[in-house]
Order: sequence, then structure tokens, then C-alpha cells
Amino acid sequence: MTAPQPAAANPASASPIPGDNARRLIPLMMAMFFAFGFCTNLVDTLVPKFKAMFTLSYAEVMLTQFCFFGAYFLISAPAGWLIGRIGYLRSLTLGLGVMAGGAALFAAAAWFATYPGFLAALFVLASGITILQVAANPVVAVAGPATTAPSRLTLAQALNSFATFIGPTIGAILFLSSLKAPPARPSPAALATYRHAQAHVFLLPFLAMAIALMALGLFTWSRRAISPPVDQRGGGSYRHLLGYRRLLFGVIAIFTYVGAEVAIGSAMANYLMQASVLGVAAVTAGKLVSLYWGGAMVGRFLGTLVLRKAPPGLVLALCAVTALALTLASSASHGRLAALCLLAVGLANSIQFPTIFTLAIEGLGDDTPEASGLICLAIVGGAIIPLLTGTLADRAGLATALLIPALCYAYIAIFGTSVWRNLLKAGRFGPGGATRSLVLRAGGDT
Repeated sequence: MTAPQPAAANPASASPIPGDNARRLIPLMMAMFFAFGFCTNLVDTLVPKFKAMFTLSYAEVMLTQFCFFGAYFLISAPAGWLIGRIGYLRSLTLGLGVMAGGAALFAAAAWFATYPGFLAALFVLASGITILQVAANPVVAVAGPATTAPSRLTLAQALNSFATFIGPTIGAILFLSSLKAPPARPSPAALATYRHAQAHVFLLPFLAMAIALMALGLFTWSRRAISPPVDQRGGGSYRHLLGYRRLLFGVIAIFTYVGAEVAIGSAMANYLMQASVLGVAAVTAGKLVSLYWGGAMVGRFLGTLVLRKAPPGLVLALCAVTALALTLASSASHGRLAALCLLAVGLANSIQFPTIFTLAIEGLGDDTPEASGLICLAIVGGAIIPLLTGTLADRAGLATALLIPALCYAYIAIFGTSVWRNLLKAGRFGPGGATRSLVLRAGGDT
């Protein structure tokens, strides 16, 4: 039986956004990427803080990432449906409002100093970020020629990486500089006093975050008239997307990539604090985590240029192999070498998410909003892979636990190589070659 073909792209959904609107939208989208990048990576600095405050194991403290990225699994499908109903910019406005609510709830949780309260606030914050991710990625992808979509989305991710670069440093200064070990054998009253004192540092920063997000939401609402058009079929079901093999393999690649990136970023501070690695204080380790995200930022700016000249699938495969090698090298070594290798993984991560995303949604036309929702659903890898990594770390140590993200990078290398080889066979191997075909054969090779 012939595999189902993708719906013919109508002019509204397949054509690039008109030039004037694109020039007005791109800076706004860059602000979106900065906003959710900054909020996302503050979570990494919370891990050592919560671990000490609530005397948690690695598996227990990774529940922060489970609740945060678990929102992607639950909210991505409704977000894809929402975009089809109300449009991109209205959805972005709603997402910013939900994020602001999550930040306000985080401040409330800080007042009561309860770990379940923090987890609930993180889930709400992440729900808003999920809506932003599902809406913002395809807007950037269609805001210009299809051949430069990977480069354009990589530039947006570079701004996201700038936020993730400064986020851990700010988080370390605000949250980790006051970190103290809990008192030995404390009474319930003394323990409650300690936790309230430690949690109080979250109050004002997250209230300020809520106000900033609301302001950005109001500005986005004022620009709703230039929102890119979307297909109004209502959508919401992913069943018809199952025929797109490259999309499905790309979904798995996003799952493994986000899982590996978050697992390493979350464990980084505690990894660097180990005597066998650097043995530094929590605040110093928190600041050093910025180098991991800073490497991704630099790599994405460079990748914006590289992806205009080189096949995206090949670049993706090379970056994944590099990340795999660095992770294994860190796991097998100690001291400064172990630290440098793991920090350098950030540079190798740089172009992986935007390149996987654009390769996966290429040529889907009216199915793009739902495909974006399906891909963002796979970001739940950021919930599952870190939890598995933390569980293994409790049993065998953080160095051994790095083998889990290493396996993730191995899959991504296979995906990138497969896409590149099949495009070579099809004769589409030039710069941006993976985006030259407007309609992919559903059920074709990855």
C-alpha cells in the first residue's frame, strides 16, 4: 500500500512570512528564546540548593527536572492544538502568562519552604515554556527562505544559549552563595528555621521574573496582528503524522538530546564539587556551569554560519560524535581533565536541537504546528533521562552515570548520519540541502 503523502501546503502555511512582518517578528522571537532559556537554566542552580535544603538523594533531587520537563509531555499536544485554534502570537501571549503564574507560585513556595510546592511551581512554569517552545520554533523556521531555516533557528537558539549562559551565574550568585549545610541532628523547629532561611532567597527574584514575563506578554499581545497564518483545521491528533518516518526518528533524537543535555547540566555542579574532580564550593561550581551553556552559545553563533555552507545532517552527526567522545573521556578520567571534557560537551551540543528540529519538520506544510507539538512532546526526555542518570549516580557514582547521556549522543549521531546519507542518494547535498525539498515522501528514509 502506498504510504500517505503529506497534505499539500497552502500558500499561507508554506510561504515565508512577508518581509516587513518577518523583520518585526524575528526580534520578538529572539526575546522569547532568551526568556525561556533563562528560566529553564535557573533550574540547574536549584539542584544543589534543594539537595542540601531537603537532604535529598540524586534521584530525589532530579524530580525537579522530572516535574519541569514532564510538562512538555503533558502540555505539548494541547499547545499544538491551541496554536491551530488561536494562532501563534496569541498562544505565545498565553504561554508568557502561564510562565508568570509559575514564577509567582515559586515565590509562594519559597514563603512556605516546601519541596512539593517548588515542584508544583516548576511544573506550571514549564507548562508556559512548553507553549512558547511549540509556537516560537515554527515561527522562526518560516520567517524567511526554507533553505536558511536551520541557520535561522540556530541563531535563535544562540540567543537562547546566551540566556542559559548567564542564567547559572546569576542563579549561583542569588541562590548558592547563601547555601549552608543543614544543622547536624536538628530539632524539627531548627530544621524548619533553616529551610525558611534558605528558601527566602527565591522570593524577590521570582517575583521580579513574574513581572518581567507579564510585561513581555503584553508587548506580544500588541503584535498579534502580524502573527503568521496557521491552518484552522483544529488538529490535535498525531495519528496522521505516523507516516513521516524522518519526523518520528527526529522525535526520538529530540528526546535523547534534551535528556542528555539536561542530565549533564543538572549534575554538573555536584560533579565539579566532588573531590575527585575539582572539589570546589557550591557557588564556584554553579558559576562554572555557565561555561557549559556558554559553549553552546558560542557554538550556535558559529553554527549559524557553518550551516549555511555544510549539510545539516553531517554537521549534526559530527557534533554528536564529539559530545559522545567528550562524555566518555570525562567519565573515564578525573581532576581538571574530567571537568574540562564535560564542560566542553556544551560546545558540541550547540547546533543539535535546532538542526534536529528543522530536519524533522521539513516540508510538512499544514502539519507543521502539530509536528512541532509532537517534537516538543519529546522534550520529556529532559524529565526521564536525568532521573535515570540520578538513579544510576546513587548506585554507582556520577562518573558512571555519564554513560547514559553518552548512549543518547550515539543515537543522535546515527540519526544525523542517516539523514545525510539519504540526502546524498537523493542528490540534495549542498548547503541547506536538507531543506530544499518542500515536500518529503511520507514513510521515506530518515
